[in-house]
Amino acid sequence: MSATPTTSREWHLVARPHGWPKPEDFALREAAVAEPGEGQILVRNIHMSVDPYMRGRMNDVRSYVPPFELDEPMQGGAVGEVVASRSDAFRPGDHVLHSLGWREYALVGAEHAVKVDPELAPLSTYLGVLGMPGLTAYAGLLEVASFKEGDAVFVSGAAGAVGLQVGQIARLKGASRVIGSAGTDEKVKALTEEYGFDAAFNYKKGPVAQQLKEAAPEGIDVYFDNVGGEHLEAAIGALKLHGRATLCGAIAGYNETEPQPGPRNMVAIIGKRLRLQGMIVRDHQALQPQFVEEVGGWVRSGELKYRETVMNGVENAVDAFLGMLRGENTGKMIVTF
Repeated sequence: MSATPTTSREWHLVARPHGWPKPEDFALREAAVAEPGEGQILVRNIHMSVDPYMRGRMNDVRSYVPPFELDEPMQGGAVGEVVASRSDAFRPGDHVLHSLGWREYALVGAEHAVKVDPELAPLSTYLGVLGMPGLTAYAGLLEVASFKEGDAVFVSGAAGAVGLQVGQIARLKGASRVIGSAGTDEKVKALTEEYGFDAAFNYKKGPVAQQLKEAAPEGIDVYFDNVGGEHLEAAIGALKLHGRATLCGAIAGYNETEPQPGPRNMVAIIGKRLRLQGMIVRDHQALQPQFVEEVGGWVRSGELKYRETVMNGVENAVDAFLGMLRGENTGKMIVTF
């Protein structure tokens, strides 16, 4: 194991974005690497995650997670190797999952780290298919949307880290039809040819409501929303009586500077007796063991496929984040150091 360096590069938010984030809103700075105190571990990060929710943390508003502080290192999921430990729970050489990404070395309280096994699955998967996005898909479909065998399911943002998994889990659990939307023809092709979606469409090529009606002429029972906006309005129109929707994300509006209009057909929620429920993944941690066992089995058997888009180097983390917001990734966007 190489000697621990005395400095570490880390990304700071230096200005709160107005609209789309710009590279100059961020700064890559050097910081001293401290020795761990009692109950702490020093981790050399190997992979870090960039996720849509991070855009919300750049705004100085109250939410379910605190905003990023200006001129402080940002945070996010990361996996790495323990290089020094003052905790009985970890020793050097262990691999851990924690929430202090956006930096090369992280000083982590042992109670905030989870040991992961690179022999069971590649380390990067603990940030994606077997991590927070995977649990989001699993809990959002099965628990929040009360999916049942025979349901027709529509997923927006279906080529992203969460959407890819929602569609495949629905298929494996016996959906009658799985439809996805994505932003390029290449992604649409991959959804049907590689990931088992019954139909998919490019939302940039025409009204979502019209394309959804063509893809699901008999309607849908479940909608998994990663996008909001026009997609949500189209889904309300397509949902059958007693349909259910999981509202997981609204990336279509994250970088807008003015409030976006809501669906114009919300009166249909009453007549159809629809259930639209928002979700935050941390509310569903009790499902974690079941999720890892079931989805891990599907991954090992090849029944559930996953994709990662990887950018190399901590210096490229902001480019990866901005690319993810623009939809340049298929599957999970990962930064590898």
